[in-house]
Amino acid sequence: MAYVIDKELCIGCGACADTCPVSAISADDEGKYAIDADSCLSCGACAGGCPADAISEE
Repeated sequence: MAYVIDKELCIGCGACADTCPVSAISADDEGKYAIDADSCLSCGACAGGCPADAISEE
């Protein structure tokens, strides 16, 4: 199980990065966020913190 951020839905607020306990989420050059799959614990904290519902399990 892995979590992914839909860049089309991402509003660039950073709430997901703020809630990630291992800092596995960072912004790209466009201000959209992405999850580093190698660092992600698959805890789901980011999905719960996303106001745009842009994060889902893959």
